[in-house]
Amino acid sequence: MSVQPNPGNPIDAVHSGLSTNDRSELSKAVADVLADTYVLLIKTHVYHWNVVGPLFVPVHQLLEVHYKDLFSAADELAERIRGLGQLAPISFGKDLLPRSDVEEEKADRSASAMIKQLIEDHEEITRRIRGVSANAADRKDFVTHDLLNGRLAFHEKAIWMLRAIVAEDMTSAKVVKSSSHSEPNGVSDVVRPGRAS
Repeated sequence: MSVQPNPGNPIDAVHSGLSTNDRSELSKAVADVLADTYVLLIKTHVYHWNVVGPLFVPVHQLLEVHYKDLFSAADELAERIRGLGQLAPISFGKDLLPRSDVEEEKADRSASAMIKQLIEDHEEITRRIRGVSANAADRKDFVTHDLLNGRLAFHEKAIWMLRAIVAEDMTSAKVVKSSSHSEPNGVSDVVRPGRAS
């Protein structure tokens, strides 16, 4: 985002208690989050269209919820940039894609691989948002801080839900009586694959 504020333009002459430098730096950071959000939006939508196999219905439905949320979030993030007195990014290819830490999809994937990629992408965005949100709070930009905290909640919930889809099948859990940890009422411990008993 190379557009600089123009003090002669009323939208750029913001006097809200944030310095011009803080507004400029925060708007760039929010633009980074917007870039990640937009790339993930497109990837999520593409996966929604192309998922196949036994996971089709739950993944297709969940990803629809996610891409709609991401679309709405992109609008809110761009409007926050405008509220900070800056122009929102104009070009996807020039302004958004180069600043995104989330990479465009370049290959066909299985449903499971799609989910695992989305988990990585949501985790990447979560790390970035956490830093930008803390920076906004440090600069007393509580509006940006609040907006980004809401985004954190969405992405962390998405990670949880996506992880649940690719977790090992809970029906393969074995019920085992622990000889060293016998319960007085005879209750058995549930041991799940990959976890210590």
